[in-house]
Amino acid sequence: MGKRIGIGAAALVAAAGIGALTLGPGYVENGMNATLSPDPWPVSPAAAALHQRLVIGDWHSDALLWDRDLLSRSPRGHVDLPRLRAGNVAVQVFTTVTKSPRGQNYEANEADAPDNITPLVILQARPPRTWFNLTERALDQAARLNATAAKAPDQLRVIRTRADLDAVLAARAEGAEIIGGMLGAEGAHALSGRIENLGRLYDAGFRLIGLTHFFDNEVGGSLHGTEDRGLTEFGRQVVTEMIARHMVIDLAHASEAVAREVLAIPGARPIVSHTGIHGACPVKRNYPDDLMRAVAARGGVIGIGYWPDVTCGRDPAAVAAQIAAAVALVGENHVSLGSDFDGAVATPFDAAGLAALTQALMDRGMSEARIAKVMGGNMMRYLSQTLPAG
Repeated sequence: MGKRIGIGAAALVAAAGIGALTLGPGYVENGMNATLSPDPWPVSPAAAALHQRLVIGDWHSDALLWDRDLLSRSPRGHVDLPRLRAGNVAVQVFTTVTKSPRGQNYEANEADAPDNITPLVILQARPPRTWFNLTERALDQAARLNATAAKAPDQLRVIRTRADLDAVLAARAEGAEIIGGMLGAEGAHALSGRIENLGRLYDAGFRLIGLTHFFDNEVGGSLHGTEDRGLTEFGRQVVTEMIARHMVIDLAHASEAVAREVLAIPGARPIVSHTGIHGACPVKRNYPDDLMRAVAARGGVIGIGYWPDVTCGRDPAAVAAQIAAAVALVGENHVSLGSDFDGAVATPFDAAGLAALTQALMDRGMSEARIAKVMGGNMMRYLSQTLPAG
C-alpha cells in the first residue's frame, strides 16, 4: 500500500450511511483503486505474443483488504483471478494490510494515530475477533486466500515452498492457467509484538513480511514514521527467525536505518517489494540509490511499482522508465515488478492490462531476454533460492 492519503474514516462513515454493510465497502473502494487509462494502451501483435511467452510475477497486491470474491471478475479495483489470467500472471504476492494511520502521508505518521483499517474491517462485517486484533486481521485475510485455493485448486495454489512454486510453473508450462498466490504481511505489527505469532502466520502460509508500513512499530522505524530509528531487539529477533524459516524480508516502507541494519545481519537477503528509483523520481517514498545498490549486492531484488507517486508519471511508459532506471542502477538481474495493485492507489492499468507494460518496455528498445527477467524471471529465481524446500 503506497498511497499518499489513507482511507478516510469520514468516507467510511458516509459509505456506511448510504450503502450499509453490502454497498459501503464497494463505495469506498471505487474512489481508491482507480485505473488511470480508461482506454487500453495500444499493444502490438509482437508485444502481445511476447507477453504470452513470459513467466510473470508481481511482489505486491493488497486485494485481500477488500471484500471481493477473487474467483469473479470485479468491476472494482485491479486484481482478481480472471484478470490475473488475462494478464498472464504466474505468481502474485497477496499482502495483508492490518493498520493504516489516519491522515497517512509519506513524511511523518504517529504510531498511535487513529486507525483507518478498523472501520473498514467492521464495515465489511469481518469476524469480531479481527476488529481490534492485528494478528487476527492478517490471519483472516490469509484464510480467505486459502479458502479460495481450496475451492478452486485448478485456478489458484498458495505457494509455501519451492516445490509449490515448481509445481505451478510446471503446470503453466503444460498449458494450465493456474496462478500461484503467496501470502505476505504489510507491516510486522501483524505480529502484535509477540514472536510466537510469527509461527502462527507461517503456519497460515505467510512467506513474506514487510517489516514496517506507514508508522514505527515494535520491529523498528518506518520510512514514514516520526523517528528514523533502526531495529529494536524484537525486530532483530523477528529478522533472525525469518531467515531461519526461509521467509522473504521486505524492506518497503522501512526506515533507512532499519534497511541498513537488516543488510548487515548475516544471512539476510531482503527485497524492496514495491517502490521506484530515487535518481529517476526523487521522492521520499523511494530509497536513496546507494541503498538500492546495497540491496542488490546482497542478492535482493527491487520491485518497481506502477503508481504516480513512485514513477513520477501516469502511463505505462512511466513505469517502463522506472524499470529502465532500476536496470541501469542495480543491473538486470535485480529488477522485478511490485505493482501495489489494490493498495488504494491509481495505476495506469489493472492486472488484465499488463501487456501494456511489455509494450512500453519494447518501445524503449529493451531486449526480450531482459524483459523476461524483469517481468518475472528474477522473482522466480529469487523465490527458488529463498523459500523452504517443501
